[in-house]
Amino acid sequence: MTTFAAVTHDEFGDVGALSLRSRTVEPLADTQIRVAIAVAGLNPVDWQIVESESLAQAFGITVPSGFGNDFAGEVVEVGEAVTRWKVGDRVFGGARGAAVATAVVLDEHHRSLHATPDGVSDLTAGVLDIAGRTASAVADALNVRAGEVVLVGAAGGGVGSILTQLLVRAGARVIGTGSAVSSQFIRSLGAVPIEYGPGLVDNVRSVTTAPLAAAADLHGTATAIAALALGITPHRIVTIEADDPPSGVRAVNGSDARPDALERLIGLIAAG
Repeated sequence: MTTFAAVTHDEFGDVGALSLRSRTVEPLADTQIRVAIAVAGLNPVDWQIVESESLAQAFGITVPSGFGNDFAGEVVEVGEAVTRWKVGDRVFGGARGAAVATAVVLDEHHRSLHATPDGVSDLTAGVLDIAGRTASAVADALNVRAGEVVLVGAAGGGVGSILTQLLVRAGARVIGTGSAVSSQFIRSLGAVPIEYGPGLVDNVRSVTTAPLAAAADLHGTATAIAALALGITPHRIVTIEADDPPSGVRAVNGSDARPDALERLIGLIAAG
């Protein structure tokens, strides 16, 4: 491999500035590995970083920069001092501002680099880093107990589909909001589907008479506001994308996940 392709941008403010470019492969440092990317997963924060220089700076990104975070692939080269990985190992994780490329270079002990277990596809592993860590952090924040009824807004999305399964596995009864089109998918996750939008409070009440214990709003604040109206205490309501969550509601993101969150999650996926 003498060259590799990467999606890059030289300025902030417009995703139209993204372009596919050829780059020269540089020699590895002693503790680095080179991963051939099989799958790169996209998240809203990826283009939010391109559009916002201040957000990019919060993640330590300056231009010129690559693009994307989530990835899965195979180790194709290792530095002379590398002991953790070998050529041929399947790996997944996150490489902020670099993942949408044919290859990426990381330190062997990069904090978001994990082994992909046998039986887990690159397509699954390659979209797990941000959504998986966020879902795990929300599940920890909600701290549900078996038998509790929990409302999940946007249950069919990337974070929501993982969170819903974690809550169901913990013994909760989950009511998940989504579109009419996504109702069957949400039901397959073990949740009771309802439509989001106007009338959300009434939609919840149409499927349960039991009191709700907790709620997660994974898109804006509409679910959080409905949860308050349904009598859920604010400290048991979590948001992940709200700039100004309702008073007392907790804001959580992937950085709040426990250090072993992805290892635990990939283990659950590998076990079915």
